[in-house]
Amino acid sequence: MRPCSPWPQEPSLYTVKAIFILDNDGNRLVSKYYDPELHTSMKEQKIFESNIFSKTHKADNEIAFLEGTTVVYKSSIDLLFYVVGSAQENELMLMSVLNCLFDSLSHILRKNVERRCLLENMEGVFLVVDEIIDGGVILESDPQQVLQKVNYRLLSEPAYGFVLFDYITGNLEAQTDRSQLL
Repeated sequence: MRPCSPWPQEPSLYTVKAIFILDNDGNRLVSKYYDPELHTSMKEQKIFESNIFSKTHKADNEIAFLEGTTVVYKSSIDLLFYVVGSAQENELMLMSVLNCLFDSLSHILRKNVERRCLLENMEGVFLVVDEIIDGGVILESDPQQVLQKVNYRLLSEPAYGFVLFDYITGNLEAQTDRSQLL
C-alpha cells in the first residue's frame, strides 16, 4: 500500500483501473482489471462489481464514487458498461473511454447492443477493449479509429436481398463492385 499523502496524486498515463460489462442481473460478461492493487482475486472483483451494480443499476446518473474509485457507466437494453478510474481521475477522460467503447461495440453489433449479440461477438469485444486501453493507458478514444484498427468494415454490409438478386440475375459487375467497397 502507498502511504497517504495530503498532496494530490501525481498525473499518470495509467488512467483506467478496470473496465467491465454486466448484464441486467449483475452477472459479469466482460471484465479487465489493469491496476494490480485493485481487487486482486476473482472473489474481490465480483464483490466490487456487485457493489457497483447495486449502486448504479437503477440510477439515472452517469457517474458514481465507490470504494475510493470514480466509476462512469452507461446502460443499453440489457447491458451495463463500466469504466473505473482512481478517485482523483478526470471524469471526462473516463467518459470518453466509455463512449468510445459503447460506440465501437454499437457499430460492430450493428446497433444491437444487447446481451445475446455481445456474447456472439466476444472476440470483437475483446479486440475493441484492447485497442482502446492497454495496461490502463488510454490508447484511443475515437470509435472510427478503433474500428479501423480491429479491421472491421466501416461501410455497411450489402443487404442479402441485393446479393441474392445479383446472383440470380447474373449481374456479376454489381457483386464485384460491392466486394471492392468492403
